[in-house]
Parts: sequence; structure tokens; C-alpha cells
Amino acid sequence: MTTELIELATQLGLALKAKGLLMATAESCTGGGVAQAMTEVAGSTAWFDCGFITYSNASKSALLGVPDALIAQLGAVSEEVAGAMASGALAASNAHVAVSTTGIAGPTGAVPGKPVGTVCFGWAGKDGVHTERLVFAGDRQAVREQSVAHALQGLLRFIN
Repeated sequence: MTTELIELATQLGLALKAKGLLMATAESCTGGGVAQAMTEVAGSTAWFDCGFITYSNASKSALLGVPDALIAQLGAVSEEVAGAMASGALAASNAHVAVSTTGIAGPTGAVPGKPVGTVCFGWAGKDGVHTERLVFAGDRQAVREQSVAHALQGLLRFIN
């Protein structure tokens, strides 16, 4: 875990605590990296509720309520699925806000229109859901690290 990610997680944790908010994660391509970054910070029980690692499509549906039809129509790597994952994490937890990641970290898995490095994010709270799709450069580790950082930065923006 890089110093930058821990500093970002600390900043987000302080913002969540100041607002009295609990967060949850719903992760696919980051494999729990967002949750790990948040729980690296001492005192994270004050703002971190739980995390779901839903790597398979079946787990996205079973644990987060993502419709099978949505995954079949758009693919697991889509803004719509990312939004449904974040909403599902909220519904399945005591959290006030949630963040999700779903993507293609590589080196394989690319499909037409979705190159390696494509990651979709979702941020959900009482005021709705925001999604985003980015394409990161680098190897598998680089894509995952950039995705964790972007997920945390996005949640910080979302709650502010």
C-alpha cells in the first residue's frame, strides 16, 4: 500500500467521520484494494462499514442485486453495472455512501470497445448515484492502484 493511498484514505476517513457517514465498497477489478486502503487507517471503524468483493458476475447479482439482464446486455464493465453495484452495497449494508469498481485490469480480458485498463466506477448515497468510465495505462498492478486512488478521490468529491 503506497503512502499516497494511505494519505488519501486518511483524508477521506476524516471527511466521512466529520459528516457522520459510514461507507461501503463493492469491488471487482480492485479485489478489495479500496477496502484495504480505508482499513489501513487506524480508527477506520468510525467510518468503514463493510466491503463486498464481487469478482464474478454471479456474485454481483447474488450479493449486490445487480440484474443478470443488465450484465448480459451491457457487460460487467459498464457504468450501469458500476452504479448498480454501488446502490446494491448501500442496500446490503448500514453505510450511507458506497463506492464500486468494475473493470479490466489485464493483461487479458479486453473486448471490442473495452481495452485493458477500462474501469467503471460508481458512487452512491442518499442523493443518487454518479458513475464514470476511465481507461488507465500500465500493467495489472498499475491499473488496480490507479483505480483504488480514483475510487477514493471520487468518493471524497461525492461526499463534499
